[in-house]
Amino acid sequence: MAKIEAKQPVVQEISDLLDGAQSAVLVDFMGIPVDADTELRKQLRENGVTYRVYKNTLMKIAMKGTDFEKLGDDLKGPSAIAVSKTDATAPARIVADFAKTHEQVALKAGVVEGDYFDAKGILAIASIPGKEALLSRLCGSLQSPIANFARVIKQVAEKKADGTEAAPAEEAAPEA
Repeated sequence: MAKIEAKQPVVQEISDLLDGAQSAVLVDFMGIPVDADTELRKQLRENGVTYRVYKNTLMKIAMKGTDFEKLGDDLKGPSAIAVSKTDATAPARIVADFAKTHEQVALKAGVVEGDYFDAKGILAIASIPGKEALLSRLCGSLQSPIANFARVIKQVAEKKADGTEAAPAEEAAPEA
């Protein structure tokens, strides 16, 4: 009974970590050098992502009854979990970018906003830009037509002020 009681705080820690999370990604990190692991952790931390290594059985217990329960089948071998409460694509995006230069790191699976994705699916999620990049693209898309319209109106006003444009009545008059 003492073993179970000793593990309960860890299970609670994992539950608290997953509570309110937008996404969680399982990472295979077998054979990664310490300096590379430190760099990965730094990148994740700078982007507001929590990255931890727990025993698979404790993660399964903590995930039971949550959206993340589907990840239980992928908890085989050494597994770390990267969790974000603010940016749903950040864990997948950062780990996938890191894995491009460190073949020891691989995405196993993930849950993003309640939907389960296998390794291929989570790699597709990783290709989605971050929230800030998407918002800036949206603002640019909304601003572009307005700016173009303003330029056209300004050019029309400048032509009329210069008197270079003929009056509509004169253009329509037939020659006699």
